[in-house]
Amino acid sequence: MKKKLVSCLISFTLLSSLGTPLLAKAQENTEDIKGSLVIAGGGVGTSNHDVYEKFLSLAGGKEKAKVGIIPAASTMLQSSKKFKEDLVKYGANSDSIKILPVSDHDFSDTQRDESTWKNQVNDKKLSRTIKGLTAVWFVGGDQTKIVDSLRQNNGSDSEALKAIWDIYRKGAVIGGTSAGAAIMSDVMITGGDSLGALQESIGNKANKHVKENQRSQKEYEPLSIQKGLGFFQQGIIDQHMDERARLGRLAVAAYTSERDKEKNFAYGVDEDTAMVVNNKDQKIEVVGRSGVAVLDMSKAQLVSKQKARSGLENIKVSYLSPGDKINYHLKSFEFPKDKVETKGFEYYSFNALPATGVFTPYGRLKAYLSYSLIDNESMKSADSYVYDSQGSGYEIAFQKDRDTNGYWRYTDGQKDDYSIVNVRMDITPKTVKFQPDRKTSLTYKKPTFSSSESPAYDSIKGNLLIAGGALGSSNSSVYNKFINLAGGKRAKIGIVPAASTKFDSSNQFKADLIKYGVKAENIEILPISNHDFKGTPENESNWKTNINSDKLAQKVKDLTGIWFVGGDQTLITGSLRNENGSDSKVLQAIWHMYKNGAVLGGTSAGAAIMSNTMLAGGDSYGALSYGFTNTYDDMTQQEGGPAYLEKGLGFFQYGLVDQHFDNKARLGRLIATAYEKGNKNQLSYGIDEDTAMVVNNKEKQIEVVGRGGITLVDLAKVQANDKFPSDYKNILISCITPGDKVNLTTKEIVINPAKTSTRKNEYYSEKLGPNTGLFSPHGVLRKFLAYDLIDNAQSKEIKSYAFNQNKGFELTFRKSTESNGYWAYTDGQKDDYSIVKVALDIKPIKVAIK
Repeated sequence: MKKKLVSCLISFTLLSSLGTPLLAKAQENTEDIKGSLVIAGGGVGTSNHDVYEKFLSLAGGKEKAKVGIIPAASTMLQSSKKFKEDLVKYGANSDSIKILPVSDHDFSDTQRDESTWKNQVNDKKLSRTIKGLTAVWFVGGDQTKIVDSLRQNNGSDSEALKAIWDIYRKGAVIGGTSAGAAIMSDVMITGGDSLGALQESIGNKANKHVKENQRSQKEYEPLSIQKGLGFFQQGIIDQHMDERARLGRLAVAAYTSERDKEKNFAYGVDEDTAMVVNNKDQKIEVVGRSGVAVLDMSKAQLVSKQKARSGLENIKVSYLSPGDKINYHLKSFEFPKDKVETKGFEYYSFNALPATGVFTPYGRLKAYLSYSLIDNESMKSADSYVYDSQGSGYEIAFQKDRDTNGYWRYTDGQKDDYSIVNVRMDITPKTVKFQPDRKTSLTYKKPTFSSSESPAYDSIKGNLLIAGGALGSSNSSVYNKFINLAGGKRAKIGIVPAASTKFDSSNQFKADLIKYGVKAENIEILPISNHDFKGTPENESNWKTNINSDKLAQKVKDLTGIWFVGGDQTLITGSLRNENGSDSKVLQAIWHMYKNGAVLGGTSAGAAIMSNTMLAGGDSYGALSYGFTNTYDDMTQQEGGPAYLEKGLGFFQYGLVDQHFDNKARLGRLIATAYEKGNKNQLSYGIDEDTAMVVNNKEKQIEVVGRGGITLVDLAKVQANDKFPSDYKNILISCITPGDKVNLTTKEIVINPAKTSTRKNEYYSEKLGPNTGLFSPHGVLRKFLAYDLIDNAQSKEIKSYAFNQNKGFELTFRKSTESNGYWAYTDGQKDDYSIVKVALDIKPIKVAIK
């Protein structure tokens, strides 16, 4: 059984008045603490070596570490055993790792009754065992179970807890994940979500009847707190921050509960990430794969914008990434020297849409603030919303202040890594109302693009590896798959740099191939481009003449693999086709090698060129609202607006391909394009970042490889309103993940056999409100469908919205008779879902916000 991802509301609910009694400090004298803390936000993958190695290092090193694992939060011993296995995998001595008998309840996966362990927390033998440790780790589950297990009925510390404090003061490291992170601060958040915290915990008294009705339907959960164990004395800790969108609840908890708002930050730790607290240096370092949200509530104020409903204003939001440090005593930040400021040097310039739901590009907190605000010179402010099914909620306004800044660098290959400092956040009560839009859209334009079909080759012996962008150098499964398809040790690979304006990505990919075992002399960056590259003495725009070089064409024919780097897909097609649109000799040579067994691969732009109709611009809202355009404006068109199509290279002959699918929320633009220009008997494919679709032409099958998923769009049964564009019913959506396969001709989906069906075995049973933006949990499409619909017994349908000003779309995702979900753990104890045939209806709406 899966680990429950929502904390039970079993502690007392935070009073809605501002006179809430402050919780007593767990330990007052902490100045002499020599130990450290590793506070992980949950979902720590077994492969997250940075977190594991940091924990073991602080525990005295792999050979000397003596670790005690406290299983109390969980209902099973499985997670404790798994953590022990992981520590051993990273070099710790198995005999030096003990699962401590600390629990107030029985475990469901054992024969014995562990509820008797409650009587052992004052046992001298257990205390002596703890005092011999160099580290303690709290596994995830329910944080109240940890506290109840380690405290006496009168609230005093047990002997076991005193022993933990003793070794912590003397230099041991205390760590924990999820619930094991929540217990670290004095004020321990035990339940609630962002909307529930805002609706019921900051003096809001309106609509009492409505709120009680909503609470019974479990649309939102009010904030609740309890006294934590207090190992971290410098502010409140929250966890699962980004995935469960808890920024609002952390802000409310910090505002209403923390007496030292002027002195302390509040911290929200993302999944697969840890904040490492060095008490001696009074610093925190961010370690792992995501980040830590930091709230400065020192100047926050309660504000009433609607009668009897209140909000909060002047909250400062910062976001720290791996390698960044926080001086919690000085309330200052430190960034690695290779990070560059964005202020005054913004890379992007586009009008970002408000974050309104699962069709929002960069629709999670860090990505949205990074791309849509901090590194975007066109934007001074950006908005999001959170509300219930009745429309009662809040507008969240983010804006640049004088002290706002961003810091950027590449990480793990060529992934963007941002840090964000001092974005102002105001949370204002609003009521959002939706009505059907009955007026014909005069702005929607059908595509005039017409592409003659590329010749179909039934006898293609080669394969495709189509990556969705942001491919990490550490993504061994994708790199090894490409190399194996290219012949393994005999691989001869050519890199086409044309999509980029610099050689960085081509050089990086070459270096990665060498790291994975390809000989350097068997890799060549091919002289293919129709434009000059920055930072080189040569004018590469002269390479345009190379595309009809017999010598280069012959060199290409001798290769076993071609890789197209990312950038602008129109530069690839423009570099490989003649002025009259015909195939150059080099492009013909690429087709020759592909037909005869070579692999063609590409990422981002290098993925977009694979299908015959190439999606080159636009976003979901723009494509649904305005349709298609014949003009192309580079960055602006790539980031938003109506869809722009060109003729691709046609290597993939079984439907449309789109990329950056999760991060840029491109489902709407893929649907619009597939309806207007696709073959409705074929699927369309949206590939997530750091993920690849591997196409086996011989078997006529695709397989998912990498770290994300692929969204499948099936329009075979779609119903559309010819009088009103973008009014669709019965679109079928599937989401598949690594190990899943699809037959390209029959459209049959074959799920990884390690997964179990969720149908009639749903783990959750909750009535949920719509997904509305940055304060809504599970903001990425696949996660939203998995947790809120497919694995939720109460949900028959769920809604999200996409709107700008007074126009937009209501998205209704429904369980169909064919719907099913499949679940397994992956990379430790992360939930991995596949979703089959969820029905989607899209309805144009009018929007009123008051």
